[in-house]
Amino acid sequence: MATVYRDVPVEASAQDVWAALRDPATVDRVFAGVLTDARMENDVRWVTFVDGTVIEERVIGVDDARMRLAYTVCGGRFEHHHATLQVMPDSSDSPQRCRVVWISDFKPDERIQMVEPLTDAGCAALQRNLARS
Repeated sequence: MATVYRDVPVEASAQDVWAALRDPATVDRVFAGVLTDARMENDVRWVTFVDGTVIEERVIGVDDARMRLAYTVCGGRFEHHHATLQVMPDSSDSPQRCRVVWISDFKPDERIQMVEPLTDAGCAALQRNLARS
């Protein structure tokens, strides 16, 4: 199983970042520039990438106490795909800084060639779109 792990510094409070990430239906705002649309029906979310690709995801959990969102990608691209996004307060105790830890575990391993660049683009979008002005 392949894993992509990213620890992303964000220049905004953990509470503000979690408020943006915790609603799975508005993920296109957080990842604007990578995603163009997101829609939800029950616990299933469809996200549209800038190239027009639509991916179906199932939201597994939204944990407000731990500021953690878990989801899985559905469909034939993966044998298995599970990911989490977790907001962590900054270790320097700065109230206007936090980290987002994004972990994706998936099979087949070869999908890393697709997942890793999309994750990196998503990390850059998250930093850009959530940084306090």
